[in-house]
Amino acid sequence: MELNNNKGDGDMKKLLNILTSCFLISLIYLSVNAQEANLTSWTATVQNEFRVIPDITYHQANGMELKVDVYQSRNQDGPAPTFIYYHGGGWVGGSKEANVLRLIPYLEKGWAAVNVQYRLGDVSLAPAAVEDSLCALRWVARNADQYGFDKTRLVVSGNSAGGHLALTTGMIPSEAELDRQCIGNETPKVAAIVNWYGITDVNDLLDGQNQKSYAVRWLGSQPDRNAIASRVSPLSYVRENLPPIISIHGDADPIVPYSHAVQLHQRLSQAEVTNELITVPNGLHGGFPPQEQIRIYSSIFKFLDSNVN
Repeated sequence: MELNNNKGDGDMKKLLNILTSCFLISLIYLSVNAQEANLTSWTATVQNEFRVIPDITYHQANGMELKVDVYQSRNQDGPAPTFIYYHGGGWVGGSKEANVLRLIPYLEKGWAAVNVQYRLGDVSLAPAAVEDSLCALRWVARNADQYGFDKTRLVVSGNSAGGHLALTTGMIPSEAELDRQCIGNETPKVAAIVNWYGITDVNDLLDGQNQKSYAVRWLGSQPDRNAIASRVSPLSYVRENLPPIISIHGDADPIVPYSHAVQLHQRLSQAEVTNELITVPNGLHGGFPPQEQIRIYSSIFKFLDSNVN
C-alpha cells in the first residue's frame, strides 16, 4: 500500500520535489557556514509551504514544559502517515529547530511531521531522554484525531542520539516501565523506524576504545550507570515482531562506530525482523554527498512503501 494520501504521489513532479529536497539538505549539511546562513530562510520557506503549529506542550518534567512542533500539508485531507523526529546532539546538545530540513522529504510526500524536544543531559541524566521520547509518541497517538495523524502509520526517526531515541521508542516494551511518567495507559506500536547512524550499545561508549565523552556526560556518575546504559540500549530489546527498521550509517563514522549499525542489523536478521542497513562508503557522521542522499532517500521510501500498510 502506498503511503501517500495524494493521488499523484507517483508522478514525476512529486519525485523531483523529493529529490530536490534531498539535494538541498545535502548542500546545507555539507557546509556549516551554509547551514548557519540559510537555516532561518529555509525554516521560513517550510512555514510558508506547510501548516506549522509550534511549541505544543506534550510533557512536563524537571520544571520544564517539553514541546513538539507539528507540520501538516496545507492540502491534507484525512489522517496522514506521520513522521516523528528526534534530533541528535549526543543527548547533551542539539535542538528540534535545527532539524527542520530533515522533515522536508516527508512533508513533500503529503505526510504530517512531529519535531520533538526532549530533556538534555544538563537538565536530567539518562534515561530521561528515552522517557521523554516515549511520552512524545503517546502524545501523538492521544492527539491523532485533532491533528490528523494516522495512528496506524507512525514512523519514528532521528539522527545520532536521535537515531538511538527512535530505536528505543520503537523497540522498548512496556514491561521496561520507561513510559510510566507519560500521560495515558498505552504506548502505541510504531509502523517503522528510520535510524540515521544511531547508537545501539550505550555501554560500548562508556569505557574502552570506543569511549565517547557525550555518552559519559549523559550517564554521569550514577552508581548504576552500566545497568542504566543496558536498559536504554536498543540491542537489549532485539526480539521477534519488532517494527521494520532501516538504518543508515557511514563506515568511517568517528562519532558513532559503524559497528553499532552492523551489530543491530545482524541481531535483527537473526530475530527475523524486517530490516535493512544502508552503508555509506567512507561516510562520516552525516554530511553525506548529494548523490548519496538521493540514493538513501530513494531506499528509505521504497522500504517504507513496502513495509508500512
